Amino acid sequence: MSAHGRVAVITGAGSGIGKATALAFLEDGYRVALAGRRPEPLAETAAAAPDRALVVPADVADPAAVAALFARVVDAWGRVDVLFNNAGRGARAVPLDELPLEQWRKVIDVNLTGTFLCTQEAFRIMKRQLPRGGRIIMNGSLSAHVPRPRSAPYTASKHAITGLTKAVALDGRAFDIACGQIDVGNAATDMTARMTEGVPQPDGSVRAEPTMDAAHVARAVLMMANLPLDANIQFLTVLATQMPFVGRG
Repeated sequence: MSAHGRVAVITGAGSGIGKATALAFLEDGYRVALAGRRPEPLAETAAAAPDRALVVPADVADPAAVAALFARVVDAWGRVDVLFNNAGRGARAVPLDELPLEQWRKVIDVNLTGTFLCTQEAFRIMKRQLPRGGRIIMNGSLSAHVPRPRSAPYTASKHAITGLTKAVALDGRAFDIACGQIDVGNAATDMTARMTEGVPQPDGSVRAEPTMDAAHVARAVLMMANLPLDANIQFLTVLATQMPFVGRG
């Protein structure tokens, strides 16, 4: 295990890709702040390395909670080297004209506004800390390229993340802040469990789709994080090899 002791903040760290990535970072020697709405899953993740894990329950859509999260990290460890904006949610798959505005807002509040709030706090810290700079990694989605049927809120949020990634990468140049995005397709998590039973396809059929171990995503995020700051992976796609992505639509 590396003993570098760099500091990472991972949102949505209690389950799925967030948990897998947090475990990979802890194994690599990072000090990791684990953020999420539910403290119990965060504590389970932290048990892998309790001396280097900081559990901070937080709703990323709440500006006060996000500010408190990053204040806790700086108070504990003095800096932030990596932020993985992983927290996200979807909405029920309903016809576009039947989508409640409340569902739209909930998805945008977490996936886009929450990502912006965390990015802004990390940017402020990375800009002023010594040594200066850091890396911000966005969790996009294959939906940042092509939508699934009846997925307007999620798809719109992930397309917006791509724009935010580019803007942060540009604005961060002067301060040694790198920003990149990982677009994931069909990692095996609770959110994708239904895919083995069958999910709607663009042609109106319902078919099962293959998934991949979330640990593969975690290793990819870690690889992005461990690059020197004079190198950046702007966009990286990791997906189950046989899933319908290329040629979808």
